[in-house]
Amino acid sequence: MILVTGATGFVGGKIMEVCKDVVASPSLRDATLEKVKRIIDESGADVIIHTAAISDIGECQKDPEASHIANVEIPILLAKASEGRKLICFSSDQVYSGLDDVGPYREDTVKPGNIYAEHKLEMEKRVLDVCPDAVMLRAEWMYDYYTKRPNYYMNIISAKDSVSFSSKQYRGITYVKEVAENIDNVITLPGGAYNFGSETDRSMYEITKEFVEKLGLNVWVEDGPPRHNLWMDCSKAKKHGIRFSDVSDALIRCAKDNGNEISEKRKE
Repeated sequence: MILVTGATGFVGGKIMEVCKDVVASPSLRDATLEKVKRIIDESGADVIIHTAAISDIGECQKDPEASHIANVEIPILLAKASEGRKLICFSSDQVYSGLDDVGPYREDTVKPGNIYAEHKLEMEKRVLDVCPDAVMLRAEWMYDYYTKRPNYYMNIISAKDSVSFSSKQYRGITYVKEVAENIDNVITLPGGAYNFGSETDRSMYEITKEFVEKLGLNVWVEDGPPRHNLWMDCSKAKKHGIRFSDVSDALIRCAKDNGNEISEKRKE
């Protein structure tokens, strides 16, 4: 049995939809160690997947205390209460946001560039101190047809006139359905931090331009100013059987899953 926190959210909801033998955790807001232990014990779970978080970077900057509670203190309670169960926590590619080199980044070199990233990295270290077998998933920007929060896919299909991405920015983005489909293999990972998501060797501008053309959207793709790379090397996870589609292939899969017609002709 798998206990999922944040089960009504973007990632947790997809895990609940796709995976078997899952149960939703009640809210952990204002949780104590005793409450968390009781929730875990009553669930009958032998795996805990923690997806709940404050993931809005701006909100974390405005309220660092709330961010620390949600993104650090609650995961630590889960680690202390897990008592031999497999704990999987979603971290973020933002732990690389302060690095100066272009990437792709491997797990052993990190530098947070904002409060959210600082807290995610602190969470990783402190949870692993308590629970060395825990798995930290440094997830990329995830997308799907989902109206409750902005994401790459929704930004593109909802665009009215133009979108802007830099030909100098490299970043993996990931179809959230493939995240859920990988959970069985994630459960078997040895403890530690893993870059987690689709890979690409193309810029966000190139990826977006091709995607817009294949969807036949009347949207102009502007080559915007350079942005920081969040470009990860996911070979560590691959060695343990974690598989994602290439970024462009996953975008097409998502579009087809959501009823979009795809043009196989690529404009030159």
